[in-house]
Amino acid sequence: MMGPVASEIRVRRGTRCLEVAFEDGRRFSLPAEYLRVESPSAEVQGHAPNERKLVGGKQDVNIEQVEPIGNYAVRIRFTDGHDTGIYSWSLLDQLGREYDRRWAAYLAALAERGLQRGS
Repeated sequence: MMGPVASEIRVRRGTRCLEVAFEDGRRFSLPAEYLRVESPSAEVQGHAPNERKLVGGKQDVNIEQVEPIGNYAVRIRFTDGHDTGIYSWSLLDQLGREYDRRWAAYLAALAERGLQRGS
């Protein structure tokens, strides 16, 4: 079975969001801050589950550029210089479907550690 395939990607700098539409009709508007703190890069995810890093201070980050990677993903360059994560269609789909749960967990983790969303 084939995974999700993105049919349209638009950067909305004014609202700091990445809009992703999939061939099956689903659409998500993913905030730049959310994409940045959920980056699939080793810098954020580490090399093992226990190495995942909590990233604070990204409330004002925006998307500078989106670069296609083959027919399966994009690399996002953020205004804070981060650009090492490759966001596959499957990951973008998952981030869209799980936004509410993941965002709530992120905010709770920030509060628990005394970190802020803003810089």
